[in-house]
Amino acid sequence: MPEQVDILLRGGTVVTMNGKYEVFEDGAVAIRGDAIIAVGPTDEITRAYAATETVECADTVIMPGLVNAHTHIPMTLMRGLNDDLRLDVWLGYLMPVEREFVTPDFVKLGARVACAEMIRSGVTTFADMFYYEEAIAEQVAEIGMRALLGQTILVFPAPDAETFEDALLLCRRFIEHWNGHPLIQPAVAPHAWYTATPELLLACADLARAFDVPLHTHVSETRLEADNSVNQNHMSVVTWLEQHGILDTKLLAAHCVHIDEEDMFSLRRAGAGVAHCPSSNLKLASGIAPIPQMLKLGLKVGVGTDGPASNNDLDMVEEMRLASFIAKIAAQNPTALPARQTLEIATIGGARAVHMGAITGSLEPGKRADIAVLDMSGIHNQPHFHNHPDAVYSRIVYAGKSADVSHVICNGRWLMRDRALLTVDEAAARTDALRVAADIDAFVMERESSPYNKLVLLSGVQRQESFEVQVKVPMADDTALQMLLESSAITTTRYAHYRQYDHYFLFDQGDPDANRLRYREDEFINEAGDVTQVRARLTLIGEGGREEFPNAVMMSRSRWLAAADRSLRFYQEYFAPARELRVHKDRHRWHILYKATDFAINLDKVLEPELPGYFLEIKSRTWSRSDAQRKAGLIAELVAQCGLDFDRAERREYAEIATSANYEKDTTPG
Repeated sequence: MPEQVDILLRGGTVVTMNGKYEVFEDGAVAIRGDAIIAVGPTDEITRAYAATETVECADTVIMPGLVNAHTHIPMTLMRGLNDDLRLDVWLGYLMPVEREFVTPDFVKLGARVACAEMIRSGVTTFADMFYYEEAIAEQVAEIGMRALLGQTILVFPAPDAETFEDALLLCRRFIEHWNGHPLIQPAVAPHAWYTATPELLLACADLARAFDVPLHTHVSETRLEADNSVNQNHMSVVTWLEQHGILDTKLLAAHCVHIDEEDMFSLRRAGAGVAHCPSSNLKLASGIAPIPQMLKLGLKVGVGTDGPASNNDLDMVEEMRLASFIAKIAAQNPTALPARQTLEIATIGGARAVHMGAITGSLEPGKRADIAVLDMSGIHNQPHFHNHPDAVYSRIVYAGKSADVSHVICNGRWLMRDRALLTVDEAAARTDALRVAADIDAFVMERESSPYNKLVLLSGVQRQESFEVQVKVPMADDTALQMLLESSAITTTRYAHYRQYDHYFLFDQGDPDANRLRYREDEFINEAGDVTQVRARLTLIGEGGREEFPNAVMMSRSRWLAAADRSLRFYQEYFAPARELRVHKDRHRWHILYKATDFAINLDKVLEPELPGYFLEIKSRTWSRSDAQRKAGLIAELVAQCGLDFDRAERREYAEIATSANYEKDTTPG
């Protein structure tokens, strides 16, 4: 008497991806409830089992559902937004959009779009990292996919948490709610070491260990990240994470592009999974991960698409093909990462990488019924050869397309049948996504309308509408200034020596409040001539007000200040100015009291562009025209005591002097 099962897939080529790599050319899979009951030749399985539903699968491949080992699924709603940028600049554009738009409803919609796309490419399991993972879990569970969902934890404010302490609490509650769910595996997801503090990393590791859940984080994705870790931490990214407890967890390490053999051994000892994201790494020019070497050393490697805003799709069939090809070109060896091994890392290897290898990733009795059926009758996949045992893997990896996926089952439930999605309203998701895109478009166009808006949305600004009276007079040497400073009429309250590196971005918008942006690096110099401190800041300078007094002293103002916590190259690419110019000067500054009034005296040597002699600059803050007139008179007295001629006073700022010195750099493409 045949044993009763719910679903019987029969007559296809069954690619098991089990430990023996068994393939049954005329095979069948029996499913009861959420589990696979039997796998084998069709005649054997049909004799042993009777099914409520039998599906004929001639001219198909029946294989494990693909595992997308790393992605950010709500970013489907930002697909194609600000492409062709470096990773850090791209994040600089994207994070303000996330702060503005990401809500529970936003991530649910993004999840619906993403799940529809992934199901269509044969994905049944994925690993996500984003915000509001509670809402994502609700949506994914309803759709019926299997997922490791990592609640993002950052050191700075995020859409769902103002502080990392808030994010940790949110993550803890998420784990408590979903741990043990048949489809959803909650995880702790510190974004990366460079968006964390040591305390944050230690706390995340403690939380993951306390609940015995995975920890999902980005690891050594770019050369810049790897170099920064060596420069700042004096060790590799992997070693830094190891020292902060991250390798003592069920780690899923995304990217791992720039790791060496020592790092690989550390990850292997830790039992960590690695998510290889070839499309994203190529698109962002991050590099090519050394996957064949990782596999040779025994690491658990999976394949991921990364987020659809950096790939720009969730097509795992395409991702497999690309993973194999770039491994071959990187190794200059066509035998590197062959088709069977490629399919392995996209199925059972990916399942192991996301710490689910015991329940999914291969077609074996007792495992969950997570299955993709590929139609192999398309002309792009003809003809079929049978003389080599690995020919079927070549057909899947090198000639297969996501459009070949005809049926998808996850946890024993139909998600797609005859290419029709059964658990996602694809048309409604598309309509809703277009509406959100229109709102994001309006936001981005407003941001792009001025450098001020871009600066505010990037890091916030502090308004400083300061007025100054000042004069700048060229002088051959500092003799007269030293005599002035030694005068009994002068009291020096503070002295500093520093070098200033000013980089000006000039814009053509014609916005008087955003005439130019200055990126300034100050190096503070001690008596021995050593650099003791470095400070960087941004100042958005408008045309402001300028008034000349009879003694050539003028009023000026700067408008907006912001911390400069990124590289100069980042700001060049983010703001994309029409032109740039540089001013480099060595500055000695004295704060003095003269007739009960504060002044700053600067002795500047302009090194770039190279200008002869020195400039004596005397300035003081002011708050009214009458105060400015009084201070202008005092400045005139100070200049006279130095024996300098006001007729030689320079009425321009250093940026204008640099421009007139023909030092302006045109940055227009081409």
